[in-house]
Amino acid sequence: MKAVILAGGYGTRISEESHLKPKPMIEIGEKPILWHIMKLYSHYGFNDFVICLGYKGNVIKEYFSNYYLYNSDVTFDYTNHNEMLIHQQKAEPWKVTLVDTGLETLTGGRLKRIAEFIGDETFMMTYGDGLSSIDLNALLKFHRSHGKLATVTVTQPPGRFGSMQLNDQQRVEAFREKPKGDNSWINAGFFVLEPQVFQYIEGDRTVFEQEPLERLASEGHLMGYPFEDFWHPMDTLRDKNYLDQLWKSGNAPWKK
Repeated sequence: MKAVILAGGYGTRISEESHLKPKPMIEIGEKPILWHIMKLYSHYGFNDFVICLGYKGNVIKEYFSNYYLYNSDVTFDYTNHNEMLIHQQKAEPWKVTLVDTGLETLTGGRLKRIAEFIGDETFMMTYGDGLSSIDLNALLKFHRSHGKLATVTVTQPPGRFGSMQLNDQQRVEAFREKPKGDNSWINAGFFVLEPQVFQYIEGDRTVFEQEPLERLASEGHLMGYPFEDFWHPMDTLRDKNYLDQLWKSGNAPWKK
């Protein structure tokens, strides 16, 4: 089963780094967040990737064109016809298809453009900027159990600030450190989709999270997979630093 990763956006909210590289190539613990996402899928046996490129897509192409070399012990012998000897390769068993889906194309349009690489098969999809401890096999099992066209992982993230409850005399009666939000579920970015979903996408200017998902929901073809363990997006530099600290501490929940 293929895993599609959307990796073409500008990443304007983390422009401190995205002005030099695409957002999925921003590093967490000296590895691009894209690598961390792929390692999660690979842990569950999903090693066939289709990556939708856009902004600074050549950076991602160059990374994978040299990936085998970067992850191997190698000798360059310039005395004998410029030979390169691989001593020990450490690269994962990945098949990576990189598709230029346009600079200004929106999320739905990027999906539509890679339809030919998916064919008639069920596929996974996620964004190139979020990490999670999700069990992808459990997600797939849930998707297959209901027989609908689309499954989206949903979560209730903690609030950014603590909350306090005051009585009539302004005395603090209770304090909660970063409680859950307003009990609403949000898109956590890990999907399982049937190929019929492409028919719900009009073209490059379609935002997948708007009309296609709204129409799938109205027709009863969108199911939510509740997930309450670790999930965190990398929207800002603050998020990046938080994820980096988790990785360097040895307690990264997404690490398998």
